[in-house]
Order: sequence, then C-alpha cells, then structure tokens
Amino acid sequence: MQSSGGGGHLTLSTSDGVLVNSVKHACRNRLNTGVNAEDPDSIVSQVGDSRRCEGVDPGHLKASSTRAGNADGSCVEDDSEDESHKDGRTEEVDRVTKVRAYAWCKEFLSGSWKLISEDDFQIGIISGGLSNLLYLCSLPDHVLSVGEEPREVLLRVYGAILQGVDSLVQESVMFAILAERALGPRLYGIFPEGRLEQYIPSNRLLTEQLRVPDLSGEIAVKMSRFHGMVMPFNKEPKWLFGTIERYMKQILTLKFTKEAHLKKFNKLMKYNLPAEMQSLRALLESTASPVVFCHNDVQEGNILMLADQDPSSKEKLMLIDFEYSSYNYRGFDIGNHFCEWIYDYTYNQWPFFKATLENYPSREQQLHFLRHYLSEFSGIKGDVERDDLAKIEEEMIIETNRFALASHFLWGLWSIIQAKLSTIEFGYMDYAHSRFDAYFKQKKLFA
Repeated sequence: MQSSGGGGHLTLSTSDGVLVNSVKHACRNRLNTGVNAEDPDSIVSQVGDSRRCEGVDPGHLKASSTRAGNADGSCVEDDSEDESHKDGRTEEVDRVTKVRAYAWCKEFLSGSWKLISEDDFQIGIISGGLSNLLYLCSLPDHVLSVGEEPREVLLRVYGAILQGVDSLVQESVMFAILAERALGPRLYGIFPEGRLEQYIPSNRLLTEQLRVPDLSGEIAVKMSRFHGMVMPFNKEPKWLFGTIERYMKQILTLKFTKEAHLKKFNKLMKYNLPAEMQSLRALLESTASPVVFCHNDVQEGNILMLADQDPSSKEKLMLIDFEYSSYNYRGFDIGNHFCEWIYDYTYNQWPFFKATLENYPSREQQLHFLRHYLSEFSGIKGDVERDDLAKIEEEMIIETNRFALASHFLWGLWSIIQAKLSTIEFGYMDYAHSRFDAYFKQKKLFA
C-alpha cells in the first residue's frame, strides 16, 4: 500500500516487508544512542548523551535541556525534571532543534521544501503532549508550492524511551495502517529521532469538553470503532501488566539526587507498590473484560476537533497519537478515558497540571458514554432485550471502574520514571502522587 498525500510520502508494503524493515532500521538506530528500554540499568533519555548538552530538549515541549553540560561537552547527571519553569512555559524553539528540523524536512519532503533556505524555514511549538516534542514546520507565504507537497507538517521528536524496538516498529506500522484507512494523519517521513506527520487544522479538546454530552458520545463511538479493528499484531493482552511490571522493575533501580524528588519518591515507596501491583492484578483477573485493539491513551490532548468540517456533519473528532496502542482489555481503554476527566494539562503554572477528582464522570455520565459505545458495537444493534442491556451496562460500569485503577497505577509509575528522564516542563513527581492518591481513593469505591 502507498501513503496518500503530498510530497515526501513513504512507499508502504506490509506484504514484502518494505515498511517494516525501514522502520526497524530507524528504530534500531534510535535505540543505539545508548538506551536499552528493556534493561533498567540503562534508563537514560532517548536524546541521551549525543544531544542532551546541545540544547535539544529530549523530553517533549518547549524547554532547552535542563541537564547541565561540562566544559568538555560531557554531561552532568542529575534528576531530569526541572522546577525552573515555575513562572510558565518557555516559548522559543532553540537553534539546534531548528537546524535539525530544517534538515529533516528537506530530506523527507519534496517540492519547495527542497529549495527553501534555512532563513525561510518556519517552525513553531505545539503544546499538548507529555511524551514527545511537537513542532509545526511550514513554508512561508511568499514561497510557492512546486507540486502537491504539504505546506505544513507536524514534526514529532521522540522523548524518553520507555519501550523497546518492537514497540517502536509496531507503532510506526500502526500509524501507517491507520493513515491508509483515513483514521489518522498521513505519514511523510520516519527517522531514528522521530517522524514527520500530516498537520491537520484542528484544536485539541480541552479537559472540560470531555463532559459535553455530544462530544462524549462521539468519543465513545470513535473508541468503539477503534476496538472493532483487526490489526496485524499480537492478540494476547500482554501490554498492561507487561508494561506495569517493566516500569516497576525500572523504578526499583532509580536513584534521585534532588532532595525534593527524594522525599516525594520515598513517600511513594511507602505504599509498597510491588505488593499493591499484585493486589491490582488479582482484582482485574477476577473482572471480565474482552480483549480488543485499544488506543490506551484517549485523553483530551489526543482528540482533535477538526476544522473545516460540514456543520451538519456528526463526525467532528479524530483520535491521534497511537504510541501506546495494543491489544488490551476493553475496560482499561474506557476506564483510562474516564480518569482523564480529572486532569487538566493546560494549566500554565508549575506543576503544569490541575487535578480535580470530583470531575470523574458520574454514573449517569458513564452510562451516557457506554450507551453510545454499545450502540456502535457490532454485537449490540438494537436486538438486545431491555433487561439484558441493563445488565450489560451494569457489568461494564464495574469493569471500567476497576480497570480505571490500572490507569492510575500505570501512569503513576510512568510519571516516576519520567521525573528521572524527561526535561519536559511538567511536574512528573507531583503527577505521580496525584495518580496514586486517586488510585487509593477510588480503590475504596470500586474494589
């Protein structure tokens, strides 16, 4: 299959391995920067020693690196999370990032991208994610298009590696497949440090919009369709506890040097998280939940409100960012989404998020979501008796709220590791505390 769209598109083939081989090459190059995600002793930032001291932010958003460099160019190891951004986020793209972005666009895109000078090259920061750096690269107005090349592209620079090469291959293949099915942005280029994607004029949803009934219903329908897809990946639900166990193993080897981090980390360790993980596993093993192809991160920042849509169209939204997608338990995907009603990541002061536990969806809001989900699901098309449907809904309420605990647990662990690795402007250790506080409060209600 061949990706559609403007210049610089990839030739994709899952039958002869062209895409898979090229992706593996890019991913292995990426992993050869000194990172082994499967080895907890080698947890370092993906940008790592080769770029950390050059001012390129290895984490995601807008800051240049917060890890100091020595005079000889080597790096000083320290906890990565930086609290120097308490007056708000930085707004400038650093020089090294611009140079590299210009080179990537010139290499992978065609038409005028091959001809423009670095001075004409335009780049700006896109906020909204917690795992990667996002930039909007564009041609200036005075430069005319040569062919069908896109005038704007999204540049994604990978953040800290928390997954192995196989996961990176799967993500890239999945991205290409979803683009072919018009379920996601087009793919223009892939390289060890990241990729170039179609820029879709849109707005990411805000946290408060998740509770708008019409939007909540459409999110449910989109998720149900996603769950109905058949993808060429391992169908065993290994992702959830495989990831939790890997994160736990990594966390038990971490050593924090900043006193503020150390105090917060030690407080988290008093929860006896390894024992709590086994308790959670036992609870979820006793909770029925079908295995489907899950997005695993349906939060407001990964839902686009499309611009230029027909006002009469009922299709206003698109799911994006599939880096965590895999076959997994349905309850996790829905429960994880419910948890995201609590967290606002657009807060512009440290720790750059706001948690409001009271915003977790009420029973009626959950039922509204689940009924739209079931209405789209192929097995529930109006031929189910009212009493049977009520029973299904009640079972799903229990299922999703129990798996919501796994969401808090997973992202709590993830955030502890990010506090060590990432230079994103975000209070990861505070976020970890928030997730585990919510975990134990909700456990009393749903376990």
